[in-house]
Amino acid sequence: MQRFLSLTAAFLVAGAATLLAQEGVRETPPLYRGPVTQVHGVYVTPVAGVPFSAMVVIESKQTLADGTVESRHSQVQIARDSRGRIHNELRAMVPEGFKGILPGGMPPLISMHIYDPETRISYFLDPGTMIARMRMIPAPRQLVDASDPNAQDLGFTELNGMQARGTRVTRTIPAQASGTGKDVQVADEFWYSEDLHMNLLERHTDVRGGEQTVAILSIKTEEPAASLFEVPAGYKVVDMTPAENSPAGRQNAMH
Repeated sequence: MQRFLSLTAAFLVAGAATLLAQEGVRETPPLYRGPVTQVHGVYVTPVAGVPFSAMVVIESKQTLADGTVESRHSQVQIARDSRGRIHNELRAMVPEGFKGILPGGMPPLISMHIYDPETRISYFLDPGTMIARMRMIPAPRQLVDASDPNAQDLGFTELNGMQARGTRVTRTIPAQASGTGKDVQVADEFWYSEDLHMNLLERHTDVRGGEQTVAILSIKTEEPAASLFEVPAGYKVVDMTPAENSPAGRQNAMH
């Protein structure tokens, strides 16, 4: 359960692509994240020795007041090299039938995240401003193994040629907190791969926000291009690390 809590944190707060850059490494998710109508992606664990690259398909379906179903989707590239460096993207959620304005029909890029666990340096890239915000991430605290009594073991299945073990967490939001005047049941489902050390499929269901699915497809277990883990030319790097935790600050503290 310790692994379950740590590896699904970004999905639970709907910010996988920017989590490390904006908040540091979150060890445990909040008990409830509120109704969700958009999911940003999947958390890529910075694990060395297990390189891969893949495409992630994100789908969101919400039933509107008139009974129609609003469907949106996105597609992003993720990667991890042998050193454990990760590459993640955040792209716009677009309506069904979107043909794409970029090569390959990819939705517009909103942000990109690069993280190196060896140096603990994270880059959050904004293509709109061409600014790369750099931050030194503090070392993670020791995780607490807190088994979730609401977790249900779904057993094993095969996804994209890899074995995955499923877990479903179901919670009931009381009427006074649900915003509907009634109790609302919320379910989160995760399918974890021991081979990749991360989730291959995540699904969130809430009657207020509909259903959001994040699935990893087209997995290639080979070394990705080194350029995916480097700040592209033309970006201005801005160090956002608090002074006492910055590389220069740490060096001065040693003298």
